[in-house]
Amino acid sequence: MSRPDRRSPRTRRDRHGRGLRGRLVPGDVPLARSRAEQFDDLVLDAVEDLERRWERELAGVEFAVEDVPWVDHTDPDEVVLDPDVLDDGTVPLARVLPAHREDGREVPARIVVYRRPLEIRAHDRDDLADLVRDVVVDQVAVLLGRDPEEIDPTG
Repeated sequence: MSRPDRRSPRTRRDRHGRGLRGRLVPGDVPLARSRAEQFDDLVLDAVEDLERRWERELAGVEFAVEDVPWVDHTDPDEVVLDPDVLDDGTVPLARVLPAHREDGREVPARIVVYRRPLEIRAHDRDDLADLVRDVVVDQVAVLLGRDPEEIDPTG
């Protein structure tokens, strides 16, 4: 009596022609990071560089990344951007929300960078890093009421 051929779980055949399943790279290498995580790193790099020079002025300022800007679609013919929005045509790239009081508590200033519009405009990763840095510098300049060249003379 012969035993049926029992394959180990590692050698399962690919019945649907989709190729390998699961992770192709170990989780601790840079390639394993998602595009969103890589974008967050670019924003953090830009912010860390600016915080070294403007530590006191940027103390308490929050930096955030959102995938896309929220737009009120109740009137699709008229998209009006607030004056605190950095845009390219009519597409928001980032936004400064100044510090304010809300319900009796102080809400810190916040700079929001929109990931997808910036990724779409970049040709490659180096271009994206430059674009993210430029946007963060512009928004810090707006928040501090200064010229972008003063915020980042190397840019």
